[in-house]
Amino acid sequence: MRNPLVARFGTAAAAALLAVACGSATPPAEQSAPATPAAAPGERGSPEQLKALAARPTPHLPDGRPDLNATWDHLGGIEFVRVRQDAPAENESVCVFGCAPPPGQAGARPTGPPPAGPPGPGFPNYKPEFAAKVKDLKDRQVQVDTLLQCAPPGVPRIGPPAKIVQTAREVVFLYDDVNGPFFRTIPTDGRTHRTDLEPSYFGDAIGRYEGDTLIVETRNFNDETWLTDDGAFHTTNLKVVERLQRVGDTILYEAVAEDPDVLAEPYAPRPMTLWVSTEEIAEPARCDDRDLPHMVDGSYHSNPR
Repeated sequence: MRNPLVARFGTAAAAALLAVACGSATPPAEQSAPATPAAAPGERGSPEQLKALAARPTPHLPDGRPDLNATWDHLGGIEFVRVRQDAPAENESVCVFGCAPPPGQAGARPTGPPPAGPPGPGFPNYKPEFAAKVKDLKDRQVQVDTLLQCAPPGVPRIGPPAKIVQTAREVVFLYDDVNGPFFRTIPTDGRTHRTDLEPSYFGDAIGRYEGDTLIVETRNFNDETWLTDDGAFHTTNLKVVERLQRVGDTILYEAVAEDPDVLAEPYAPRPMTLWVSTEEIAEPARCDDRDLPHMVDGSYHSNPR
């Protein structure tokens, strides 16, 4: 499902790249989701494919809950990275979203510091008194973003899981993330949030079902992660609600982050559609931060998880 980047590339600070994929041994599921035939070349994740997959019957477990057991694809992980085909063998490089032409040719990506001005649409709406802090973090992202130092991305930045293992008492999210293997264990048996845990990157989550939707509420985060790129910091009062609705052989994934200490309103990243995959996640290469000492300037690309 994921295409590992060749191990010779470590964490590219200026390009914000990390070695890939995640895997974990998992217990038997109560009931496996039906296998989905691989999409034809060029159709993977297309609107037509997603529409066809969503039109299939939604599978349920014997107790009526939606069956979420599956490997789920959404063209995430490292797949936004491509090795430049035009680069000489002795000077190989990477790019994102289709590989820009070599430097000097029309369409080549400019180098230099990150663009001036406020972040673009879809960015969290901060209270005015925090605008200067966001700008400072944005300008220094390649130095201060812990994601570029192999740290866990946190929630909601990590996005939806690559695999879900579901039992009568809990749901386990397994992540095929560019920073390595991560997991979250989410009780669904009515337990409340724990009070004996230190704040953490992924916080403390509990889940419940509403029809065919799994709702995950998470709190007790540390403040070492961002909500997204460009300096989107948060405090330890962050709370995140994720909704995973199974529709046929797809999942509609949405998240909303609330942090009234710094945000003027809740932040909702773009929704995603996942689909059942016949491929399995694999053990990732070790995340190895090797490029920060070689940084030339503060330029970086967006990290489209």
